[in-house]
Amino acid sequence: MPVPGSWQETARAARLLNPDGGIATTIFTEMSALATRTGAINLGQGFPDQDGPQIVLDTAKKAIDAGVNQYPPGRGTPELLDAVIDHQKRFYNLALDTDNVLVTAGATEAIAATLLALLSPGDEVITFEPYYDEYAAVIALAHATQVTVPLSYPAFTPDVQSLQAAVTPRTRAIVINNPLNPTGTVFDARVLQQIVDVAVTHDLLIVSDEVYEHLVFEGLRHIPISTLPGAFERTITISSAAKTFSVTGWKIGWLSGPAELVSAILTVKQYLTFVNGAPFQPAVAAGLRLDDAFYTSIAAALQRKRDILVEGLEAAGFGVAPSAASYFVVADTAPLGYPDAELLSRELPELVGVVGVPVSAFASEKTAQSYRSLLRFAFCKRESVLAEAATRLTKLRR
Repeated sequence: MPVPGSWQETARAARLLNPDGGIATTIFTEMSALATRTGAINLGQGFPDQDGPQIVLDTAKKAIDAGVNQYPPGRGTPELLDAVIDHQKRFYNLALDTDNVLVTAGATEAIAATLLALLSPGDEVITFEPYYDEYAAVIALAHATQVTVPLSYPAFTPDVQSLQAAVTPRTRAIVINNPLNPTGTVFDARVLQQIVDVAVTHDLLIVSDEVYEHLVFEGLRHIPISTLPGAFERTITISSAAKTFSVTGWKIGWLSGPAELVSAILTVKQYLTFVNGAPFQPAVAAGLRLDDAFYTSIAAALQRKRDILVEGLEAAGFGVAPSAASYFVVADTAPLGYPDAELLSRELPELVGVVGVPVSAFASEKTAQSYRSLLRFAFCKRESVLAEAATRLTKLRR
């Protein structure tokens, strides 16, 4: 039995250890290995199969050739800090200064550094469920407790009464992911303001993961929660180059918020990666300065890809939840006679040559059953790949 407070207990809470004490294999690793072994189309992991804009790639190459290969400044290169500041002003009318911004090793490090810096052992952190799996791991590493507010298929819309009921005297923060991975849900202004109101009433921090901010469909507009009344002074906003510019391997992210919170996070970040990605930082800065037509085009292209996959899923007989943003769509396997999506996910590569990930992997053990028949599919692939996946999935219809 793990000793209370030990690393084993922390790792078990974060689901990093299996019951025998070994390192747990994530469902993502397992599904990718299955895809490789079977030759299946991998719609399980959210990475594009096409490169991003040429100017971004060329700027990185030029930076390498120019010798930008050593440690960058701890807070980030001046050109990227300025580009993030200009981006927030241009798109959201947020006025920031250098003290309000920190460059990180992707959104992953931004989330980790933020939670490790701002949480104390025994704190409680509210997340909506299903949730990006890093949240549970880092909360456990901070010796805090994750409290989940489940969202229901197919709308996956937060309920303010449930959120209020989750708050206790030990609650320190609310973590949101908007647009939401794995469901593609976009929280509207009303829902976001309700979250802010709860945070203000109970003096809570808000950590807002907004990496899919530019991948929003059908004319919807991304609203950073920090722009709402009462929010900025208690909110850390996190984003990344990975999804917007199709450079998931570069690991360039950033966070912004009140200077005193950002400084506290920097004290932790410097002991994680210290700094990262020197030649990629000016490249991402160039991307952030691309014109509006670029941002409109990437959302439109991804919406087309979503439609190809959704049409295939519906033709196969899946129930399909609305996806208004991100790389992902959630499908219900129950109408096809498969009540257990986790089991089906392991059989799907052999059955039809397609890989998806069970939504239960994004849920706590106590509520995973609520999502038992749901699979997440990624549509950030070439249209020809998605069309082939859609054709293969129709073979499931009984």
